[in-house]
Amino acid sequence: MNLQGYFEQYWPFAALVLWFAYKWWNSKRVLAMLPELKAQGALWVDVRSAAEFAHANAPGTVNIPLQELCSRLAEIPKSAPVVLCCASGTRSGMAKMVLKKNGYQRVYNIGTWSKFLQAK
Repeated sequence: MNLQGYFEQYWPFAALVLWFAYKWWNSKRVLAMLPELKAQGALWVDVRSAAEFAHANAPGTVNIPLQELCSRLAEIPKSAPVVLCCASGTRSGMAKMVLKKNGYQRVYNIGTWSKFLQAK
């Protein structure tokens, strides 16, 4: 089988690998930026459910569940960076899109909430 044949057969797998690689790289990038973002007054928002947040959370994070985000936008200042997290990075990715659509300029998705525990 030639290269085109492999691509045609395995492109969904390749796309999935690239997606996870991008999520990993972006999470590492945001983690490295955390000290600077914190110095700029960033708000750390955990978009998991209240029950998930109550079970375990990172110090300094605010819980605004994804399903409540639109009704609680007033709690998130547009003047400071916003760093989002959840259990896997999927809900925080959706939250990032919501905030961007509502005029927030500096929004970052760190992925899993436990990455905040690595912040210095």
